[in-house]
Amino acid sequence: MNRGLMAALLVGAACLAVPATGQSGDDTNRIIDEGYNRSQVMQTAQEMTDGIGPRLTNSPAMRRAEAWAIGKFEGWGLSNVRRDGFEFGRGWEILSVSARMVAPRPLALTAIPIAWTPSTNGPVTAPIIVAPMSKEEHFAEWKGKLAGKIVLVSLPGDGDEPDKPAFRRLSSDDIGKLDEFRQPKYDPDALNRRLERVTFAEKLDAFLKAEGALAMVRQSYRDGKLVHGEGYNYRVGHSPTLPGIELAAEDYRRLARLAKSGAPPQLEIDSNVRYDDSDTRAYNIIAEIPGTDPKAGYVMAGAHFDSWVAGDGATDNGAGSAVVMEAARIIRKLGIRPKRTIRFVLWSAEEQGLLGSLAYVDKYLAARPGPTEGEDGNALYYGWPSRYPITPKPGYGDLKAYFNMDNGSGKLRGIYAEGNVGAVPILQSWLAPFASMGAGKVVAGPTSGTDHVYMQSVGVPGFQFIQDPLDYGSRTHHSSADTFDHLKADDLRQASVVMAGMLVTAANSDKTLPRFPVPTQPTPYDPFKYKDPND
Repeated sequence: MNRGLMAALLVGAACLAVPATGQSGDDTNRIIDEGYNRSQVMQTAQEMTDGIGPRLTNSPAMRRAEAWAIGKFEGWGLSNVRRDGFEFGRGWEILSVSARMVAPRPLALTAIPIAWTPSTNGPVTAPIIVAPMSKEEHFAEWKGKLAGKIVLVSLPGDGDEPDKPAFRRLSSDDIGKLDEFRQPKYDPDALNRRLERVTFAEKLDAFLKAEGALAMVRQSYRDGKLVHGEGYNYRVGHSPTLPGIELAAEDYRRLARLAKSGAPPQLEIDSNVRYDDSDTRAYNIIAEIPGTDPKAGYVMAGAHFDSWVAGDGATDNGAGSAVVMEAARIIRKLGIRPKRTIRFVLWSAEEQGLLGSLAYVDKYLAARPGPTEGEDGNALYYGWPSRYPITPKPGYGDLKAYFNMDNGSGKLRGIYAEGNVGAVPILQSWLAPFASMGAGKVVAGPTSGTDHVYMQSVGVPGFQFIQDPLDYGSRTHHSSADTFDHLKADDLRQASVVMAGMLVTAANSDKTLPRFPVPTQPTPYDPFKYKDPND
């Protein structure tokens, strides 16, 4: 279809649907025109992914990305552009990696170093031993058997049996399943069980080192030669002592079969990585379009800027970051002067426990007890709902609405109301102009695992958009396939228009979203437990 005709049709549909919310139809039409006909979202995403690449928190690449984002925001004319720092830990980057079987036959393997594990300091060659260990009780079985070995610690399993297509868009029925208020529940024992699981990696590293193992190997959790490389021991003084790599599942299972049927294979690993301790603080990137009424508060959009390193961090979450940046560009380019300030944030350290948004909540919105000495992001993430009292800060009421994007490149289909049923009618009216673009649904249910969670946990109205999953959950999330090729231009242009429109409407609306009372006991639902029924 001709682009001009397409824009005209979209503008016409929007004109029919614009509610009386404080945003003029002219603003809606201009946002649609700019966002569809002069979009820069793919250019921004390409610079971020192909140009800079993966953005592990505090890595040298993340520092380059921070400077690049600041330059983009300043170049577009935004105000108060700044880094907002918080204590994190060590930087780390991969320089090179190779893994190969040298006996019983030579074979190159697909591998990635596990984040924040140390270098091998040159190739290490040794026989493997398959010693599956997932809890401390398993250590006794392998005591005295691991010295001089490369230890494979995963249970090989039989491979994936997918029950859904690898690439999907949501149907109306899929979205309808999300529109369900969830009964308040709280299970403190579940939090303790999670904490035990996430602290196991440090105990395993200590056991392997004490037993004289040379390196640790785990299996990728996806088939298809995909690798991921997630690791969480980023804190100063808590770095692993043993080199660790993740092997593609097919390669790992081959090694396990060979070890079971004959002499243990010989493996050569060369993991060349580097720590960066030049600055242990991580930084959220903040930019603003000032409001005309300094007493009206602000609305905010955000996406996490950090990524893992197996791919280029395109769908997780270069897509969301590019959309937030494009929304800022559109609004500033059009010269819209909102009543409320519109703030844009690119979060850091989301992948280590939503630490950037946690730092923001703690600094500007509300404080909860902790962290205590020795707690990492996993302890904070899983234990946060049980920490009381909550003490609102002077700026607690200033944030009127927060909109988050962090589920890949799929088009926006609506928004999760997070159990805030009082907000549903207002959110529906704000989304109404974009219903013809597929983004008109507000569902009562919550979603979890991203940067609105800590805001919701203290009663601030923070929301994540519903998105078409595409191949996010099946292939690209945290994986070596997370590259620019998996971004969908039409979807990201639509998302940018919806994001910009929602922000301007929320910034100008005479209505403000209702809030939950400040919690005085565990939150109404466990936001760290909920699973989307469409996943």
